[in-house]
Amino acid sequence: MITVRMDKWLWAARFFKTRSMAARACELGRIESNGNQAKPAREVRVGDRLRIRNDSGDFQVEVLALSEMRGPAAVARTLYLETEASRELRMKVAEERKATALSGDWREGKPSKRDRREIGRLRGR
Repeated sequence: MITVRMDKWLWAARFFKTRSMAARACELGRIESNGNQAKPAREVRVGDRLRIRNDSGDFQVEVLALSEMRGPAAVARTLYLETEASRELRMKVAEERKATALSGDWREGKPSKRDRREIGRLRGR
């Protein structure tokens, strides 16, 4: 196996839950291969550098192996090597997200009457 479709590889490496989600991410420009926007049918080769933006964060990886089959997460991690800068940035963003969640800046549920009045004032009503 010399090459694999981009959407298949992203699915097999567990960056996306389904292959159609991987293809959609390619169409929306969230996947870059060697600095160029990647299409779902683009061929992935060993040594390619990919930039992947998904809900989990922004990944910059180097392709180490190819696979068309989705396997266990431990096997999927052997398909790529994430750069240190990418890993540090994702950890920093995760810590910031956790800190804002703990600070209580957001409220659960629907807005109270007072909140609705403030929202109305902000919107100019």
